[in-house]
Amino acid sequence: MKSRAGRLVAVLAAVLLVSAVAGATANAAVWTFNGTELKSGENETIVGAAISSSLSVPGATTVCADFLYNMKIKDETTGKGEITELPLYECTAGANCTVKSITPENLPWKDHLTTIAGKGDYLFVEGIQVTITYSGEKCAVAGKTRLTGTAAGIIENETEKATFNKATFEAAGASLKDASTSVEWKGEFPTEPFEKHRLEKLAG
Repeated sequence: MKSRAGRLVAVLAAVLLVSAVAGATANAAVWTFNGTELKSGENETIVGAAISSSLSVPGATTVCADFLYNMKIKDETTGKGEITELPLYECTAGANCTVKSITPENLPWKDHLTTIAGKGDYLFVEGIQVTITYSGEKCAVAGKTRLTGTAAGIIENETEKATFNKATFEAAGASLKDASTSVEWKGEFPTEPFEKHRLEKLAG
């Protein structure tokens, strides 16, 4: 994946929070495979299953044994895409809480690449909506929890994965919340091309 010199990525409505903190600069980036930029008008599918992932709301930390994703990508001066599928199975939330259901809503979620000076290439996901229903007599968050906001993970070329955590959220200005309470999401996801560029390295 390589950076494209040029303009700052503009803030687009309230949900497109791509400006970096601490004075760092956010620039456009493009998708590349084996060092070659994805051609204009060409699409690709990226798939993966979480190597690890946890979602912490006050009172419960949710872990899903199977956390999958399907993402369609393309280049339009910058690398863009959308997450079209996000199956979540066998989710638990500690000894006191049972996860009755967990549902990603309003898919697809739009995403794009951005390069943050001195930090690297990030995948920024917009319009996230997830509803989780917890149960249990001693569960502090029993009932429905609705998460909304944005997420950002760094694309690690050497390991061919995207890593999401508190530091990557802060670097890219992403924010995931339950009402007004911040939620911490940590995860590592392989970035595997599934169509024309299968077995090629998503990197620059």
